[in-house]
Amino acid sequence: MHIYDDDVFRMACDQFHIIADYLNIDRNERDRLMYPKRAMAVTLPIHMDDGSVRTFQGYRVQHHLTLGPTKGGTRFAPNLSMGETAALAMWMSWKCALANLPYGGAKGGIACDPAELSRTELEAVSRRYMQEMIPFVGPHTDIMGPDMGTNEQIMAWFMDTYSVYQGYCVSEIVTGKPVATGRGVVYLIERAMDILKIDPEKSTAIVQGFGNVGSVAALSLALKTGVKIVGISDAFTAIYNPKGIDVKAAEQHMIKKGNLRAFDQGDKVDPNEMLTMQCDILIPAAVDRVITEKNAGQLKCRILAEGANGPTTPDADKILDQRWNDVFVIPDILCNAGGVIVSYFEWVQGLQSYLWTETEVTDKLFRILEHSFTQVIRRAKEHKISHRTAAMAIGVERVMKAKKARGLFP
Repeated sequence: MHIYDDDVFRMACDQFHIIADYLNIDRNERDRLMYPKRAMAVTLPIHMDDGSVRTFQGYRVQHHLTLGPTKGGTRFAPNLSMGETAALAMWMSWKCALANLPYGGAKGGIACDPAELSRTELEAVSRRYMQEMIPFVGPHTDIMGPDMGTNEQIMAWFMDTYSVYQGYCVSEIVTGKPVATGRGVVYLIERAMDILKIDPEKSTAIVQGFGNVGSVAALSLALKTGVKIVGISDAFTAIYNPKGIDVKAAEQHMIKKGNLRAFDQGDKVDPNEMLTMQCDILIPAAVDRVITEKNAGQLKCRILAEGANGPTTPDADKILDQRWNDVFVIPDILCNAGGVIVSYFEWVQGLQSYLWTETEVTDKLFRILEHSFTQVIRRAKEHKISHRTAAMAIGVERVMKAKKARGLFP
């Protein structure tokens, strides 16, 4: 069996081949661009609180190191596989190249449910994972960040474990500013609304996934932009209220309860059906493959802002390509790039022992997003292609040109 055998990896490869055909990439060059440079699987035995020993499986995939060290999040999820990790690393490569960051893509994680672990067990498995990864990561090799199921505390445990091994503090081995992704999503939504001449205060939004990305995006849209949030969801429930949802109250409820099950500011609806309910802005900010050929034709949004990685399948893209005049797609490698962009700033500051203010960081973030957004929109118009094709083509071209310039060793 292929080590990357997984539906998500096959989807990422299908997307790449579409772009490779568009760019007329030589067949001899495709595998080198598509397959990861390096993949690690590690076994993580830890002492549980009840005295037993439980073994977890951990992964790290580094897609390419042609433009610089790899960069990518670390995900703790029960069904994580090597294939899913590889797909996420590939998408991160195109994302970094689109934003013109000196990184290749990486991703990693542990197949576990962090909600089922005590704080002591969570720390143990986090530190063991980093200890096993030390030979393969470093500030100039591979920099970790948070992703689904992880946070700044876990990044602190990673950093401490790595620093103890080195004998001095190495803060630049990790980054962790999940709020930046949500802010970037909102900035790009505002740009799309400008193009489409949509009045924010007369528009509505549905946010699937009320985590680090979705909750920040919902709060920023509601409190700063004036958009009415009519639908939110998490892994357990979906809530819809055409009169609007108090997202600040929802955030406080999540902090106290950990989920939206008991939040009662609307009707409980089917999570899948909520994706096709009427709204101006739809933000899938949870898991991959939620927009498929079955529901792409039923979307009633004007803007599809992909806060998650890989939320739209290639078959769904074919339908959305035909609806380009109805649905303005902000593709994932552009829409959620704010996290890795600000992680780059954090890494630079760590290497230089230098500090930028939040205002400086936000200004730099929006400048890079604006440049990337403008490039994507211009290329899509000039070549009469979808926004996703334009975004991925820019990213793949930059990686391809760098590989050709460096040559093939030996």
